[in-house]
Amino acid sequence: MSRIIAIDYGRKRCGIAVTDPLQIIANGLPTVPTFQLMDFLKDYCSKEDVEMIIVGEPRQMDGSPSESARYIEPFLKHLSREMPHMKIERRDERFTSVIAHREMLAGGFKKSQRQEKGRADEMSAVLILTDYLQNR
Repeated sequence: MSRIIAIDYGRKRCGIAVTDPLQIIANGLPTVPTFQLMDFLKDYCSKEDVEMIIVGEPRQMDGSPSESARYIEPFLKHLSREMPHMKIERRDERFTSVIAHREMLAGGFKKSQRQEKGRADEMSAVLILTDYLQNR
């Protein structure tokens, strides 16, 4: 089987998670500065067999797109052009940041660890991917 990648897209940095080849477990990868994301994805996909990329879709409480959705649209168009063979799916990411912070507290992360830039982004990507795996 192939891996699945999930992205928690941000204006400055992106959290990334990936499944194992059997698509059972979601693991976080180091966050990537947004301007380096496309290069990272191309490099990763050239080394690993990836069947799909899931991109978190920020939504308001009522289900409408959030303000930050406008930054994701250009990335999705660019991703489709750069990797036309890749299946791309969007996934509701409401509450992933809140849940990530709660999980860090519950997991006993020190305050300094919780404040590390990118830690919550990575965990949010894992949550997006885990949600996909559980609901497919």
